[in-house]
Amino acid sequence: MSNQTLPQTAASATAAAPKAKNDKLAGITISAFRVVVSFLFLCHGLQGFGAFGGIDGAGTGVGFGSWPGFYASVLETVTAILVGAGVFTRIAAVVASGVMAYAYFIYHQEVALLPLQNMGEPAALYSWIFLLIAVIGPGSLTVAALRRRRG
Repeated sequence: MSNQTLPQTAASATAAAPKAKNDKLAGITISAFRVVVSFLFLCHGLQGFGAFGGIDGAGTGVGFGSWPGFYASVLETVTAILVGAGVFTRIAAVVASGVMAYAYFIYHQEVALLPLQNMGEPAALYSWIFLLIAVIGPGSLTVAALRRRRG
């Protein structure tokens, strides 16, 4: 029995082209989404260290080693950098999602039931966004992909 390939018809060749274009566009769009979300999350993490007006708008940061504020700021900053660069993206996104879920359920949920009432909307959104990034992956433009191409 021989392996023969069937000739590709013009219709099947043109049907594959839009799919490849859509896949490339989806990969780039996911990458752009990941980078923008990570930048915003990085700004949020750096506020804990006093940047961008700090935690009180007057440049105050959380105390060094204080639980959980200092460690949350460290985790937010590190995971934002990793996710933004596309290095260990899925693991870092799961950690970032967990940090935000913790913040929501431990601090915001005590105030009121709904996120609009307890000011936990950003924490809830970041938690779900990072969970989505962990599931769908980093997209096509990452530092890890660049290293694989060069290596």
